Amino acid sequence: YEDLHTFELQAPTRVIEWARGNRVCVAGYGPSGGNEILQLLPPPTLQAKETQGLCPERDFKVECGGFSNRPVYSLKCVPDTSLLVTSGPPDSSLQVWQVSAEDSDVIKSVSAIPTENGTGQPWAKIATISARAPWVLHGSRLDSVQITEVESRKNVYVAASRSSEELSGLAFLDCNTLLLCCAKGQLCLADVRQPQRPLEAVSVPSAPCGERWCVGVGRGPQGSDSSSQPIACLSSGGHLTLTDVRKTSESLASAKCRVPSPSSGAEFLCVSWAPALEGCLAVSGFDGTVHVYDAQSWDSSGREAEPVFVHKGHAFGGWDSGGGPPLVTVHTWHPQKPRTLLSAASDGSLHVWDWVRSCGNC
Repeated sequence: YEDLHTFELQAPTRVIEWARGNRVCVAGYGPSGGNEILQLLPPPTLQAKETQGLCPERDFKVECGGFSNRPVYSLKCVPDTSLLVTSGPPDSSLQVWQVSAEDSDVIKSVSAIPTENGTGQPWAKIATISARAPWVLHGSRLDSVQITEVESRKNVYVAASRSSEELSGLAFLDCNTLLLCCAKGQLCLADVRQPQRPLEAVSVPSAPCGERWCVGVGRGPQGSDSSSQPIACLSSGGHLTLTDVRKTSESLASAKCRVPSPSSGAEFLCVSWAPALEGCLAVSGFDGTVHVYDAQSWDSSGREAEPVFVHKGHAFGGWDSGGGPPLVTVHTWHPQKPRTLLSAASDGSLHVWDWVRSCGNC
């Protein structure tokens, strides 16, 4: 490690979201309500462009917070606003929150976005963008995908689909193009300008049956358009497939992660691209570790890949509330620091770590 900070949250989180001014948002996901949503100010070393050696302030500070009466399974900041959108059981509705001005330390609930026939549906996957206006893309199944204007709560797009496949993730590739990933391993591109066009789901290339899948979208090379964004699909069996936005039915490369079978039914499966390191991605949700891979040398053989770094810090923590070893619930990369990641686990631990690789590009 170049750097490692460990913290203990009051309750475990399954969301880590970067907010304005390099703040970090986390939230509890307990079933009984009273889940805290917190905006944290990172320690100064995490805000500085360069690592500054020893620093007396090594802890996160709670800047403001609020309470959700339902578990928070997903949380997204709405760009260019002080709003947050959250989702979680027992249905597919969304909650909208206002991060108060500097003279207040409250995150307050401002509205809810109900969904048609949302009762009894899985919780909604969400993505946000501020292009024409602050929008939230949301849906729990392929036939319930829509875009809602956050402030007016008007629907600006409803996808045309008869398929009720459950979604595991969705993303804005740009203000007109959406990527949807089904839990069973199908990918789907949608164009906001063509709402009547039926969605066509294409299976992830060489996807083994019976596994759950999630997706991670990277940034293309600087100055490139959205069609060069890399897509990584990760399965609960540890299969990783890389595809191209322009042709999601074809695999660019594939590999098998060196991970144990997930014990949690793939609930916390997570794959993400490094924003500032080309070809680098991180994988978690199988156990108490986070694996970092350099995918630049991968081919289409699907053979086992060697991680360039494994963060094992959470595995050495205490037991979680269920009496088992901690499971990593989420990880995310620092937006500017190339090798810095944040990760959280089911025992309430929150780690910030900066990894070192002895050779190679990553």
